[in-house]
Amino acid sequence: MGTVLVTGATGVLGREVVRLLVARGVAVRGLSRRVRSGGAGVEWVVGDLVTGEGVAGAVAGVEVVVDCATTVGRKDVAAVRTLVAEAGRAGVRHLLYVSIVGVDRVPIPYYRAKLACERVVRESGLGWTVLRATQFHDLLLRIFDVSARLPVFPVPGGAWVQPVDVREVAVRVAELVREGPAGYAPEVGGPRVRPYRELAEAYLRASGRRRVLLPVRVPGASGRALRAGGNLTPERKVGRGTFEEVLAERFGDH
Repeated sequence: MGTVLVTGATGVLGREVVRLLVARGVAVRGLSRRVRSGGAGVEWVVGDLVTGEGVAGAVAGVEVVVDCATTVGRKDVAAVRTLVAEAGRAGVRHLLYVSIVGVDRVPIPYYRAKLACERVVRESGLGWTVLRATQFHDLLLRIFDVSARLPVFPVPGGAWVQPVDVREVAVRVAELVREGPAGYAPEVGGPRVRPYRELAEAYLRASGRRRVLLPVRVPGASGRALRAGGNLTPERKVGRGTFEEVLAERFGDH
């Protein structure tokens, strides 16, 4: 296999994808907006997908691009357009885009942006794969860390989640890199569908904190979609790692 470019290579998923590919003997180039020292089998390049600066050089000579980057907003669409254009000019064989389960069902702005990105990838003319995954454990931890600093701990009423270990998603990404363009790959979800409140309670126990849980009704179409399980993929319980295992890693025997 030729060189694989990983965008978002310093992010939660990107770091794991880079580590796995390097361990499997793949030549990896990591895209970062800041200068990073080499080492650990990674060729680091500087580029910005939103402005386009450095992207042409980043994709030059690359066979596969794994797009793990996100601006967590609407700029994602412009970033993917830039990546697709430069990848096409460079003759990239395969573009693998990592998306989120439910982007076509839950109409929150970020999900709409991710759905638009998928469309850009599909229409790129490149060989492509889109892999949708449920929320990472890391995302829930960040949300709970913020919630625990508030006077009360907000809990979306009726919401269920299916968190997955990012390391397991990275394993699937690495497999898809080897397999080649697959269109829409089967989704990846965590091992259990669970009430948001249950995971919030587990977090509070593990962290040794006491907070009053405040049910909050998410309004509108987004709230209805979440309560209907639009963010879930119960038929694809691929992951095995549990949220409690991640809490134990983070807090130990607190």
